[in-house]
Amino acid sequence: MEILAILDTLEDLIEKSMTLPFSGKCLIDKEEVLEIIKEMRLKLPDDIKQAKWVKEERQRILLEAQKEANNIIKDAENKISSLVDEHEITKKAYEQANEIVANAQKNAREIRLGTREYADSILRKVEEILSDTLEVIRANREELK
Repeated sequence: MEILAILDTLEDLIEKSMTLPFSGKCLIDKEEVLEIIKEMRLKLPDDIKQAKWVKEERQRILLEAQKEANNIIKDAENKISSLVDEHEITKKAYEQANEIVANAQKNAREIRLGTREYADSILRKVEEILSDTLEVIRANREELK
């Protein structure tokens, strides 16, 4: 994430700045800090766009899994209806259809859970980055006061 590199730059600027004796305060170039903050504002929407993309991709995968499950169910139903006349074959077809439906539902459930976990982990990382960024900005503002 580019925002982390920008934060490193801001941190380096603060660490390399001249400190005022006996105060713990430091002198920094206002324009340089403002430029870094401006760059952070420009990069931040990219991270938010990435999180939005993850959410949309998750939704697409869920819809695709549901369509696949529906197709499998339709295939199983078609197979069952074609074998209705023969009792033993019909019985086996029902068993297979139920197994296929169960497997499709299980696969769809696993895909859904996997995409939720993936989206949650990406969003958690973005949240941590934003939280860290906010903490740094607050600390810097406090030092400027």
